[in-house]
Amino acid sequence: MAQNTPNLNHKNHPEQAGKETGGATAVANAVATPVAAAVAENAAPKVREANQMSRARWWSDIGWRHVVGVLAVLYSVFPILYILSAALNSAGTMTGSNTLFNDFTLSNFAALSETSFWQWMLNTLFIGVVTSVGTVLMGAAAAYAFSRFRFTGRRVGLMSLLVIQMFPQLLAFVSIFLLLLTLGDAVPWLGLDSRIALICVYLGGALGVNTFLMYGFFNTIPASLDEAAKIDGASHAQIFWTIILRLVAPILAVVGLLSFISTFNDFILARVILQSEHNWTVAVGMYQWVSDRLDANWGLFAAGALIAALPILALFLFLQKYIVSGLTAGSVKG
Repeated sequence: MAQNTPNLNHKNHPEQAGKETGGATAVANAVATPVAAAVAENAAPKVREANQMSRARWWSDIGWRHVVGVLAVLYSVFPILYILSAALNSAGTMTGSNTLFNDFTLSNFAALSETSFWQWMLNTLFIGVVTSVGTVLMGAAAAYAFSRFRFTGRRVGLMSLLVIQMFPQLLAFVSIFLLLLTLGDAVPWLGLDSRIALICVYLGGALGVNTFLMYGFFNTIPASLDEAAKIDGASHAQIFWTIILRLVAPILAVVGLLSFISTFNDFILARVILQSEHNWTVAVGMYQWVSDRLDANWGLFAAGALIAALPILALFLFLQKYIVSGLTAGSVKG
């Protein structure tokens, strides 16, 4: 006797198979949903804790630097704003600028044309450019000799440069004055009240420190380049001008920038050597506007200071890409 058994073949009954699969999926979802919710609930505190730890680590590693940077910028910008406010104030006094930008006038800038300010600017730019170029060339030549050649007295010379640069040039301004006073009797263009004489003083004073600074950078250039150029028939002059100077461009830019800034801002040596108003630099000339406490024109001084800062700012921005590499590369190999 035949029995009626259900056909379990899903191929013959696809609808039945779909119902069974759907039921299994529904059961699985019903079971998985509470489990996933429980896992997510347990993982949420760990995720928040990890985020808090990452934020705390970011503040401890990087975030505090942003705060210090912002404070440094504010600290640096405030004097500039104060000088700008004084330059735009018609009162001509610093106390009148305690309230920033309470007055706005360009009269102080217009008054600069009535003085010798622009002549002083030309003198300062001439002295600064010639001094920086001469310092770079003389320092590079001396550093190349100390770095590449081996001669008697080389070590003593390096030590002498290191010791000499410990003494500021201002200690010798009395002897410099007497020297130029005597030298002017024989060679007038190298005596007192001569811009060329002032340039020579600057060149002599900056030669030691700049030579020692360049010396460390020159040592980072492989000597094999010199040997390869000598094999090709190049002389020492050709190696120096066509190969070495191109490779040490960062330190040349740094030395030129530092020399220009120090020359531009110098007051004592320029005041001692330059006697006539026509030859004064900006620092010497602008000092006369505020030297008298009863008749000091700080508004004119502030306007001149802002304009005088523009060449240094432009040169600094132009050479900015060389500054970091030029100051740090020489410390790798001494």
